[in-house]
Amino acid sequence: MKVQGIGIPVLDQDRALKFYTEKLGFVKKHDVPVSEGNRWLTVVAKEDQEGPEVLLEPAPNNFEPAKIYQKALKDAGIPYTQFNVNNVQEEYERLVDLNVTFSVKPTVMGTVKIAVFDDTCGNYIQIIETL
Repeated sequence: MKVQGIGIPVLDQDRALKFYTEKLGFVKKHDVPVSEGNRWLTVVAKEDQEGPEVLLEPAPNNFEPAKIYQKALKDAGIPYTQFNVNNVQEEYERLVDLNVTFSVKPTVMGTVKIAVFDDTCGNYIQIIETL
């Protein structure tokens, strides 16, 4: 068994695609219309295009419990998911230069360094570096 993909609920798939590709550096993998203007929309790491996919899922607009859960996590300051990076400080500085807003600046927590940013689509996302 292995992870092939994760879903991240987004409030606007077009805005999410722009943010995840132009700011975070992912590349679009799949963009398939499904119903009611929604899409099966996935992105992957540029350096691992056959690796795990991130599904930019329109669930909050179609399933009220998903919207409530997403809002509760964000209101509590809890990241929806995390992405590994080689160097949190460098990634933080790169993203700040692209006007990405961080709720947690680079912070060492035991054997990892983390930072948390707003993905502009209803979520906080944590980046993590193993020290």
